[in-house]
Amino acid sequence: MFTGLVEIIGTVSSLEDLDQSASGGGGTSLTISDAQEILGDANLGDSISVNGTCLTITEFDKSSFKVGVAPETLRRTNLGSLKKGSNVNLERAVSASTRMGGHFVQGHVDTTASVVSVTPDGNALTFRFKPRDPAVLRYIVEKGYVTIDGASLTVTKVEDGPEGWWEVMLIAYTQEKVVTAAKKAGEDVNVEVDQVGKYVEKSVAGYFEGTTHGEFAILEKMVAKLVDERLKTLGK
Repeated sequence: MFTGLVEIIGTVSSLEDLDQSASGGGGTSLTISDAQEILGDANLGDSISVNGTCLTITEFDKSSFKVGVAPETLRRTNLGSLKKGSNVNLERAVSASTRMGGHFVQGHVDTTASVVSVTPDGNALTFRFKPRDPAVLRYIVEKGYVTIDGASLTVTKVEDGPEGWWEVMLIAYTQEKVVTAAKKAGEDVNVEVDQVGKYVEKSVAGYFEGTTHGEFAILEKMVAKLVDERLKTLGK
């Protein structure tokens, strides 16, 4: 679990294709340097968010660490487009003493989105994103949260539909702390929507559809109850 508050920006220092016959089953091994600030309390097996993707530390020293990226992760995220010298957002998993200044982030990327435009607004930048999977738009609401490359950001505007998009604004301070600020139109970002919306949707759907034990849908029950009460009233 993460907060979406990026701690530092690291640098990809090497990429290595993993042997498909190895335990990793293919994929890529990333070595990320310039990370000494967050490695003082690191342990093998720790979770770390790399551009919003929860990965596991397999090796580390004082200033760099290594993670394996599975083929499925490469397909679902923008990590497959990283090159030597690429910058990445980094955040350690939350601890009991972490201040929750962002929102609950799992590090499970839902889809990628393309930068449609970058518009200056004073010393701020407004980014418009178009998702690869339009279905995620139902979880994105104005003034709600969305995680972009691991950074918790506030949605400023949303346009729903197959050609839909949403916008976020990066203030000057945030521009210095996240890799998104350097993105150009056409580049991709990792997107994780607020998981609360998913739970609410599932709960509401279950409430109205009934259970798997063949019970009537809740609306049908309510109508039947109202009809029964009305009939009883008329029969008096």
